[in-house]
Amino acid sequence: MDFPELHPWDLTPKSAIALQKMLAKRVCLDNRLPREVRHVAGVDVSYRRGGRDFYAAVVVLQMPDLAVVEKVTARGTVTFPYIPGLLSFRELPVVLQAFKKLALTPDVVMVDGQGIAHPRHLGLASHLGLWLDLATVGCAKSRLCGEHGPPGSRRGDRVALRLENETVGAVLTTRNGIKPLYISPGHLLDVDTSVDLVLRCLGRYRLPEPTRLAHHLANEARRHGISAPLQP
Repeated sequence: MDFPELHPWDLTPKSAIALQKMLAKRVCLDNRLPREVRHVAGVDVSYRRGGRDFYAAVVVLQMPDLAVVEKVTARGTVTFPYIPGLLSFRELPVVLQAFKKLALTPDVVMVDGQGIAHPRHLGLASHLGLWLDLATVGCAKSRLCGEHGPPGSRRGDRVALRLENETVGAVLTTRNGIKPLYISPGHLLDVDTSVDLVLRCLGRYRLPEPTRLAHHLANEARRHGISAPLQP
């Protein structure tokens, strides 16, 4: 994939926050997905314990059978401190390295992280969507901010996730009796389309297949210390 540079990464936390506020104004929540979604990418990052190396993985699946058609990894070195709400400035550089290796451009990207369900409405999925100019959805395992009621215990049950009187996502039960996921649009998607996409990508597990497979691939890359594409 080819994409232009959106901004430099040599930033202080204070300047990163200022940039987030500016970029959040560019996020589009209108649904721009094609009528037929053919390829969905999943993204995740894995850290080497006790070290500064970390690994990004991107897995592209075809719809509707969720068969893997491409997967790539990249290795990077942590240069930005861990600060809640600024995760994208830590992880996106290595994630973008992985996307540059892709031969296929997906229709939409599913991120293990937040979209607009973020204090400044620019989580990892939203930030990535602006860089790639692609539709993105955040699919997080835990809540960063916002309030919600109980979503119900059956697969497909959902309640709105609200932040300062605005709906920023949904709390979605993806498997009967299992803890829900926090779904929020990243860029070029609305809340309902984001939830529908996650439901279409579910298999037998709590996590949707794109991010679940990306999680396993990132861990495999970390264990082997590699950044080259792995065999299917």
